[in-house]
Amino acid sequence: MPPRKPDPKADALRHQGCLHPHPEKVSDELFRSTEFFDPRDLLQVKYEMLRRVRVDGHTVSQAAAGFGLSRPSFYRTQRVYEEGGLPALLPRKPGPRRAHKLSEKVVEALRDTLDQEPDSDAATLAAWVKQRFGISIHPRSIERALARQEKKRQP
Repeated sequence: MPPRKPDPKADALRHQGCLHPHPEKVSDELFRSTEFFDPRDLLQVKYEMLRRVRVDGHTVSQAAAGFGLSRPSFYRTQRVYEEGGLPALLPRKPGPRRAHKLSEKVVEALRDTLDQEPDSDAATLAAWVKQRFGISIHPRSIERALARQEKKRQP
């Protein structure tokens, strides 16, 4: 079996998280009639799906089927696009972007508790945070938050 030919565009789309998982399901005539439209480019597929409904008057079901996506996918794409425009359609890393549970107030309280009880371990501190603030925190998250704060304190 001969080695696979490198495909720089597919590699770039994959790297950016924009490679359509099922380009073969895209049956819209735009993507079949010209090379400009690439069914592997998920960002382009989603934008054109929205345009088909908004500009060309296709139904959501027709557009979703023609672009190899589901109706819930259409509505999710529409909401995201309306909230943030084209850049919002770009994939993002999943999950929180920061330590959202451990606010500065909670970390300061943890620091104060550690000053009073220096032998407390992260599991004990996690239980204390649960009791005092009603927040479930993994002990490792506490360790990381305290280390970040300590790093900030150092000149």
